[in-house]
Amino acid sequence: MVHDFPSPARTLAGITVAAVAVLATVGCSSTSDTDPTEPAAAQAAGWPRTFTNADGTTTEIPSKPEAIVSTSVSVTGTLLAFEAPVVASGSGGTGEFFAQWAKVADERDVANLWPAGKVDLEAVYAHAPDLVVVSATGADSLVDQIDELRAIAPTIVVDYGGKTWQELAVTLGQATGLEAEAEQTVTAFDDYVQEAASKIQVPDGSANVISFNGAGESNPIARRGSAQARLLNDLGFTIEDPNPEWNTRSQLREDFVWTAYENLTTLTAETTFILSKDDAGAQAFTEDPVLANVPSVEQGQVYGLGLNSFRVDRYSATEIVDSVVARFAK
Repeated sequence: MVHDFPSPARTLAGITVAAVAVLATVGCSSTSDTDPTEPAAAQAAGWPRTFTNADGTTTEIPSKPEAIVSTSVSVTGTLLAFEAPVVASGSGGTGEFFAQWAKVADERDVANLWPAGKVDLEAVYAHAPDLVVVSATGADSLVDQIDELRAIAPTIVVDYGGKTWQELAVTLGQATGLEAEAEQTVTAFDDYVQEAASKIQVPDGSANVISFNGAGESNPIARRGSAQARLLNDLGFTIEDPNPEWNTRSQLREDFVWTAYENLTTLTAETTFILSKDDAGAQAFTEDPVLANVPSVEQGQVYGLGLNSFRVDRYSATEIVDSVVARFAK
């Protein structure tokens, strides 16, 4: 699977990775403000709702969604995690769903709309959605088509950059009327991580996460605010934060610093996890002669974070946790 890091060219002006979608119930419970033509059950459940999008706009969602189209493959895994009614989703750049949840999508008959970077509005119409979900940034973002999508169905914009999947799940749970399901899913996973942390012996020193591309290429390093780093931190690892001055992109993100290959030689962590690789794939880092004196290489503590570790959702996060437990079990 080809993984592209989100392109800054698709970033909306004014959006920050700290932007968090919030939800407000439209209307109040007094009879004077209640539409008498609206079913009482819908009013009691808080519908319609007004969702504040990541770009600062708002979307009214008239009723609890029963057919969701996710145009962002990066968001779909989180929707599936708490069993939101996803009927169709965009896919990755290869035209395939992310491997960690592809089987789940198949079991739930989720249609594959298009590969990242493409769009087919007729395909969205065909699935008659009552909610469309769009990512604010990334190669799978369709913010340029937001008006056309809103002509089809209520459309919300979420920003997954610099967030954990748990935080995204809470936001999406509010928008879909599945708050309880999302919170239960998050709580169950957090308990799973806490139990896993008690089973392992974390190596001494710090750890880092690198998307290793070799000489002549940018080599993104996870910041402490990234989903990968935060998950490892929850397991007991201390994360080495890359120097933000190394960033070669026009905009500094909260999750990764894109850095020149040469800066990898100055890293000090005793343990390195290689993004989107298994242990066999991580050997390219250990076998690079320029990196021979990097502490993690010297100590033989370079590991693959997992083939599906690029986009962290409940499914890939569980894979990461299980692999860490297997490797560092007491």
